[in-house]
Amino acid sequence: MAVQYQDYYELLGVKRDATAKDIKAAYRKMARQWHPDLHSGKKKEEAEEKFKQINEAYEVLSDEEKRSKYDRLGKNWRNGENFTPPPDWGEGSFYYSTGDPGDLGGFSDFFETLFGTGRRSTAGADRGGFNNRPMRGQDIESEIEVSLEEAYHGGTRSISLSSSRACSECGGRGIIDRSFCSRCGGTGSIPDRKNLEVKIPAGVSEGSIIRLKNQGGEGYAGGSRGDLHLKVRFSPHPVFSVRGYDLESQVIIRPEQAVVGDKVSAITIDGSVNVNIPPGSRSGQKMRLKGKGMLNKGGERGDHYLVINIDIPRDLSEEEKKLYVSLMDLRRK
Repeated sequence: MAVQYQDYYELLGVKRDATAKDIKAAYRKMARQWHPDLHSGKKKEEAEEKFKQINEAYEVLSDEEKRSKYDRLGKNWRNGENFTPPPDWGEGSFYYSTGDPGDLGGFSDFFETLFGTGRRSTAGADRGGFNNRPMRGQDIESEIEVSLEEAYHGGTRSISLSSSRACSECGGRGIIDRSFCSRCGGTGSIPDRKNLEVKIPAGVSEGSIIRLKNQGGEGYAGGSRGDLHLKVRFSPHPVFSVRGYDLESQVIIRPEQAVVGDKVSAITIDGSVNVNIPPGSRSGQKMRLKGKGMLNKGGERGDHYLVINIDIPRDLSEEEKKLYVSLMDLRRK
């Protein structure tokens, strides 16, 4: 008998080579989106059907044996809407592990064709792939924006982070008496927000990761929390531009300083320094301050490049204007 094929990967929005972590994350996202209690009217009916399909997909893809058997369909999954199993397909069929698949109408004919409709009790297992064994929480990835001064000197930053914690109603399992927990929508977790003090190590580079142990997703059934991975991003600086471990900024000089040279003050990440402007300097010319840049992983420093910018004064006195006129006359001779 032909039954309608169910593309479980498409239902969860994952690729066929998705990892177990990818599948679990996709399931939680979809379960939150389509939980029937979050919808009403005709949309609720659609949500109930979608919710049932999502949980059926997760029931298969979260179980290594079921997923392996499903994947053995090979090219048959490409044949369109209908799938006809071979005569010996039922041999060694799997059975779903916990009671009725909820109050939403059970599993599809396709599922029952592949895995049977009997029951086999699996110690510690709950429908939807959750179990009572301790499971480590998921690692969480986020960003932290730091100033160049914080990256160079180090420091401490207070951040507020959206997170999740195990649902107190179902103990993080997502299931209560063979039904989905109404509080967490069957996901086992509820939204949370926490404030953290993050230590910024001196010399941290843009794109590097600051790892906060046990500050990620909450574990299940007594499992440890995951970790929080903060990707460092530099905030725009009003003076410096970053080029790897090198810094760049402008030094503004007057025309006469460019012509005859002078000693001027320039700002670096360490503070103000005096630099010598060589005679005959031009706009756009770069001066290198060796070892005045950012720290690298080896503890060494990059360089700081000063880009010369010649500024034309606007508040000249009459005497200064006469001197410029004299210079212009001399250049014309």
